[in-house]
Amino acid sequence: MNFWNRMATVLLPAALFYAPAAGAKVIDQGDIGFTVAHTAQVAATPGDVWKMLRTPDKWWSAEHSWSGDAANFWLDAQAGGCFCEKLPGKDGAMGSVQHARIIFAQPAQMMRLSGAFGPLQGEAVTGTLTIQIQPTAAGSAIRFDYVVGGYMRFKVGEIAPAVDQVIGEQLVGLARALGGALPVTGDKAAEPAADEPAKDEPSLDDAMADLLKGDAATGGAGDD
Repeated sequence: MNFWNRMATVLLPAALFYAPAAGAKVIDQGDIGFTVAHTAQVAATPGDVWKMLRTPDKWWSAEHSWSGDAANFWLDAQAGGCFCEKLPGKDGAMGSVQHARIIFAQPAQMMRLSGAFGPLQGEAVTGTLTIQIQPTAAGSAIRFDYVVGGYMRFKVGEIAPAVDQVIGEQLVGLARALGGALPVTGDKAAEPAADEPAKDEPSLDDAMADLLKGDAATGGAGDD
């Protein structure tokens, strides 16, 4: 039984499928929803991050699929496009599932998707995943914000940390596909050599601090 099916069994306690992960953070929750956020830095250009985002079969976990095979994922990175998955069936029949729909696509800067992932799809909720990318001296800073709200049969206090884990794992997978995550602090790559003049450009820490501001009123950095 895959992860989504296990989560969909409402009677299972959250502890059965939730294990705290580094960087996991439920930043807000209420009676009808919650917000989770995750950040990472990678030694890849924003353009390369964007290219990888467009190929979820290379980084989205098969454990968090309906088919059990990441090769079935595809993403059409334009407004109205689909983050979808093929569902091979018996006798050659082919089904499909929409994980989310693209509602904002600004190459190398931001992608925003509307979709209730996994078992949330069967509830009367809206989920919005905003992926922000910012250049740094050593590569790129990336932030995932997932906001969920509406009526659901899950208890927010139980489902929020489980969803937080899932979203965090996807960012880990993205960073791994781009060569691995860089340390949050101690950005030596951004420091000029002793014989070189200092350059007026953002470091990893500068970029992450900017992304972490998470302006709730506007949806975050890069969102006008």
